[in-house]
Amino acid sequence: MKTFYWLLKREMWEHRGGFFWAPIITGGVFLLLNLMGIIAGEVMGGHFDGRTNFIGNNMHLLNQAMDQQSMDKVGAGLDMLMYSPTMIIGMVLGFVVFFYCLGALYDDRRDRSLLFWKSLPISDTTTVLSKVVTATIVAPFIAVIVGTLTGIVLLLMYAITLSLHGVGVWHLLTLAHPLQVIANLIGSIPLYLLWALPSVGWLMLCSAWARSKPFLWAVALPIATGIVIGWFKLIGTVEISTSWFWRDVLVRILLSVFPGSWYSQVPNLGGNGPAEMLSMLNVVNTYSVLATPNIWIGIAAATAMLAGAIWFRRWRDDS
Repeated sequence: MKTFYWLLKREMWEHRGGFFWAPIITGGVFLLLNLMGIIAGEVMGGHFDGRTNFIGNNMHLLNQAMDQQSMDKVGAGLDMLMYSPTMIIGMVLGFVVFFYCLGALYDDRRDRSLLFWKSLPISDTTTVLSKVVTATIVAPFIAVIVGTLTGIVLLLMYAITLSLHGVGVWHLLTLAHPLQVIANLIGSIPLYLLWALPSVGWLMLCSAWARSKPFLWAVALPIATGIVIGWFKLIGTVEISTSWFWRDVLVRILLSVFPGSWYSQVPNLGGNGPAEMLSMLNVVNTYSVLATPNIWIGIAAATAMLAGAIWFRRWRDDS
């Protein structure tokens, strides 16, 4: 267990920029853009009418008594505001995990550090699994923490802005559900682990197998396969639909590392209002994807691909 812990520490030391600083910088940029929007709103409001303000105008309505339906809408809106930074950071996380997995085993061979690590009493299985855990648990956990803190700062930023205009919105913050938001985000990490496994397995397999340019092998090979299948269908050699390959194979092995990509498999969710959209993020509803065969087929395929990655790491000799 201690060996596995230090392997995780090693991955964090070597990829601190992607796993630690990338979410922080993304959250900082997100807050900066919102601050710029607030300042722009203040300036535009002053230009339009010196007696009223663009942001504060009509905000006095928030001070009036609201019925339960209005309070629910305000609470849902505040929750969506807290979710928004994590969604942006999640997109960045997808790119970070994609390229991390693609180079996780290839880079060790390229810089010959593989020889040093093989001299240690650490199995190839333990090494590969430490990289999988780093990509699917440690990295998203850091992203969730940074996204949650960014969302709280964003709420405070808007509350302070409205308070400067005499709008008492602090009591409205009690309508938000920060603990529920945090629980849903952290609770989605195990689902991310299961859903992202096909992409992680495929990328690590290519990373361990490719002698050079693993990106081209990882991306070009499945795309070329889809084109060939489509060509055979076009000339009438095979009578099968190619949509299953693009949707259930190519998308799963390349894009499953992006958080939330499993929502296409969750039935009867969604809507136009904040409350309906929040239902998509509720951890109880999202785990209904476990009832679909797609995720279990992906896990089985990922297990085989990771086993292949372990085998190639043990026997691949580029010399």
